[in-house]
Amino acid sequence: MKILVVDDERDMQTLFQQRFRKEIREQLADFAFANSGEEALRYLEQHHHEAVLILSDINMPGMSGLDLLQHIKQKYATPPPVVMMITAYGDSENYNRAMRLGADDFLTKPIDFHLLKEKLKIQVNG
Repeated sequence: MKILVVDDERDMQTLFQQRFRKEIREQLADFAFANSGEEALRYLEQHHHEAVLILSDINMPGMSGLDLLQHIKQKYATPPPVVMMITAYGDSENYNRAMRLGADDFLTKPIDFHLLKEKLKIQVNG
């Protein structure tokens, strides 16, 4: 499963690589990282339909995660990638807007990686 993580916090890449070390090693998950909405769109243009799942932070400088979501849902209709939005806890305004724009799911920071793995249907042993 190819997963594109979009977040302006650079330590998110290390965090995902640590938390999914086993799944990456067993080739159950393959991650790509973008530090902005603009970078994510460039990635998607260069790797058309490679990303099955996109995890995007909402609050980023430049293009927000919501703007990115809107672009993805308009441009990549078939097959549509699953888009999960990530935001600070209790941000109901962004949650409602993301759902209107077609977000498939929602995660809050700090990310509960056990819950995320369940959502991704990746079995965690041990």
